Amino acid sequence: MGDLADCWPLAAGTEVRDLLLEAYADPARGYHDLRHLEEVCDRVEELLRGGSTGDREVVLLAAWFHDAVYDGGADAEERSAAWAEDELPALVTDPGAVAEVGRLVRLTETHRPADDDPNGCLLSDADLGILAAPRNRYDEYAADVRREYAHVPDADFRAGRAAILRDLLAKPHLFHTAYARGRWEAAARANVERELAELVDGSRTPPPQR
Repeated sequence: MGDLADCWPLAAGTEVRDLLLEAYADPARGYHDLRHLEEVCDRVEELLRGGSTGDREVVLLAAWFHDAVYDGGADAEERSAAWAEDELPALVTDPGAVAEVGRLVRLTETHRPADDDPNGCLLSDADLGILAAPRNRYDEYAADVRREYAHVPDADFRAGRAAILRDLLAKPHLFHTAYARGRWEAAARANVERELAELVDGSRTPPPQR
């Protein structure tokens, strides 16, 4: 892993950046950790290099804040967005940019941006890009998500996770940029379908606890 701090898109705000790094480094997290943050930032850059459009600075700030709060609470995205809206006015001169970061963070609750929302499409695809990972990485991701919900009984977790996967598969497409659809869609659907089948038939076993 490279120096994640260098991915912070502002010249200022290093104290805020370091607080975010501390939040993502919480050992209670399974998947939504520093590795996830770095992968999302890397995929934002990959999508932009691949021809996707969007405001790089705003989308990267939203990436940094999108899982700033992750504690199993139903309103984690809202609290993450509120954190961004509290901190960024002192760092970003354009109030519209602050509002846009908050909007994008809230959008990650559903990952359903409009087709004419380039910033939303860029962030959503970067966040869901893990679904197209090679099998070993995808299985690590699924196991890490289970660890985040270690307090949930296995049967309840299977039911809840299966509902999330079915909701993803019900979307006309998982990704919204041309680059991601062309390169990630097929692999992502195959991974999600496989995980869902394993949850339903019971062949996906809970990971060992750390």
